[in-house]
Amino acid sequence: MSASRPHRVAVLVLQGAKPLDVGIPAQVFTTRASMPYEVRVCGAAPGLVTGGDGLAYAVAHGLEALEWADIVFVPGYRFPDREDPPRAVVDALFAAHERGARLAAISTGAFALAATGLLDGRRATTHWHYTRALAAGYPLVQVDENVLFVDEGSVLTSAGAASGIDLCLHILRGDLGVAASNHAARRLVAAPYRSGGQAQYVPRSVPEPLGERFADTREWALHRLGEPLTLDILARQAGVSPRTFSRRFVDETGCTPMQWVMRARIDLARELLERSQRSVEQIAADVGLGTGANLRLHFQRILGTTPSEYRRTFTPGE
Repeated sequence: MSASRPHRVAVLVLQGAKPLDVGIPAQVFTTRASMPYEVRVCGAAPGLVTGGDGLAYAVAHGLEALEWADIVFVPGYRFPDREDPPRAVVDALFAAHERGARLAAISTGAFALAATGLLDGRRATTHWHYTRALAAGYPLVQVDENVLFVDEGSVLTSAGAASGIDLCLHILRGDLGVAASNHAARRLVAAPYRSGGQAQYVPRSVPEPLGERFADTREWALHRLGEPLTLDILARQAGVSPRTFSRRFVDETGCTPMQWVMRARIDLARELLERSQRSVEQIAADVGLGTGANLRLHFQRILGTTPSEYRRTFTPGE
């Protein structure tokens, strides 16, 4: 893909498509000055596509849009376990992937990707109501029902509609950096970062007030990443014992408290690398990692690159 043209995004609307699932990628990636993307909404053929929940979609493009696209989103659709999409759709998705396009499914759109065989041997997820059906229909797919989204590189899947926002922001973060992703999240009034490993829903055994308290604790911690944040400090802020906090935090988010803090610190470091001229040593202190060596260690472990290389990637000309 040439750096001189925008990323090309196709949103493939299938029969029974769910309104929120269609709207999320169309809105997140819609063309604007701050977003180097071009979006085309398409169907199996141009014309009217009957959607779910009483809506229909007039699409201007057919499957030729998949030959044009760098990223193909497949929104969820009703009754995905009853039959596969039309053969032409399955073949077009496979061909797009072979050509180098990324395929991203929202909710039950994962069934369309599974029908191509591209999820065989890979981890994937879908809406929690359909995870067993996906596993039964496609036994070679490693279905994970306890995550918001799964990134397998060229093939990505997400759970229900809200996690489609998380997936889109995750893709933005990889394409354009943390600052652009956070800007898009503010525009959507959405959480700037929820890891793919976060649980799809809070188990019934976790009282609702406790879940709300932990959300407040996470928000509190995000404003204090440069300060010491130990398990004891976080538990004290939440008003529970460290043992209870740790156990319930994993139930709620899918990761330990200190894993979450480390990822938040790395994300803040990414944004500072993109938007400031601070040195690596200064940024390490700003985000609570102490030294540049410590920041480099965790940056490499989590992102597979160095702070300097990351800065060069997202600040052209540096």
